[in-house]
Amino acid sequence: MDFINLKSQYSLLKPKINLAIQKVMDHGKYINGPEVELLEQNLASFTGNKFCISVANGTDALEIAQKAIGIEPDDEVLLPSYTWVSTAETLKYLGAKLIFCDVNPLTFNIDPDEVRKKITNKTKAIVAVSIFGQCADLLKLKEIATENNLYLIEDAAQSFGAKHHGKYSCSIADISTTSFFPSKPLGGYGDGGAIFTNNEILAKEMRLLARHGQQSKDNFIRVGRNSRLDSIQAAILLEKLKIFDQEIINRNSIHKKYETQIDNSICTTPYIQKGNISVFAQYTLKGTECSIAKVCSSLKTEGIPFMQYYQKPIHQQEVYNVEGSYRLKVTEGLASSTVSIPMSPYLTGSEIDFVINTINNTK
Repeated sequence: MDFINLKSQYSLLKPKINLAIQKVMDHGKYINGPEVELLEQNLASFTGNKFCISVANGTDALEIAQKAIGIEPDDEVLLPSYTWVSTAETLKYLGAKLIFCDVNPLTFNIDPDEVRKKITNKTKAIVAVSIFGQCADLLKLKEIATENNLYLIEDAAQSFGAKHHGKYSCSIADISTTSFFPSKPLGGYGDGGAIFTNNEILAKEMRLLARHGQQSKDNFIRVGRNSRLDSIQAAILLEKLKIFDQEIINRNSIHKKYETQIDNSICTTPYIQKGNISVFAQYTLKGTECSIAKVCSSLKTEGIPFMQYYQKPIHQQEVYNVEGSYRLKVTEGLASSTVSIPMSPYLTGSEIDFVINTINNTK
């Protein structure tokens, strides 16, 4: 059993993906080929955005978005610590002061009440991570951002395809970013990412920054970078996007089985906030430190893959220079009380039953 089953997906799409790759090889436009423009159009249409800028990876997407809104040294930016390091490292590169906020104990997403408390006259932006496939409380965060004249960026690396009160992830914040790393809900066969916005000025700025700051031939008007999605990855993603809606349905069907059959006296399944539809990038159980340790032991004994994410949150990492400066009680508690189990649109019924029975038989 795989933690995320990519081989079954490829087996299903193999003829179409191989043909799509062959078309790129035949026309030879490996960079900025027609597949890239078509993918950007399709992704913008899928999410309901006016603009999509494809980039080399999700980390570049974050840094370009943050630079486009004018993050400068000593600007304060509010963000969660319970996330992958990219969310913070890009801000650190730009010299921003990281103001970490605690998360909701049920959804594990940044807590809007914590955000509101930590806003100062130096705050420039809020970066909301939609963790494990479920959107953060984006409408409430957008309201807070608007009230305080702040930018809201959604780090949607794990939530592309999720919905929040009828709107897709990547369509609510001022700028949203995602990743096409292979294990993501919509993943390629290498690195890739995208940036979304409805703001034409920001869209033009971000495209400039991602393309060397080049406005036209021999005319460079920004100090930019080279961050492009290649044509082969775009071709692969175009084929995967065609079946993406069905994969989301499959993920939610598996969730229902996990939710109704896993013994919640041992651990609880993900809490999905009212108005949200998750894509379950990771399927993360919560319990006590003791119960989760026992579940991990049972899974290991049976050879079932599992992961424990963010066991040392970013605010405790020495390189970010804030260890011990303050506590994030919920974030720190999650580090030892959660475990992620296999989740994939291609899990078989017998595999799902095996995972459930292993957890329920934990002693």
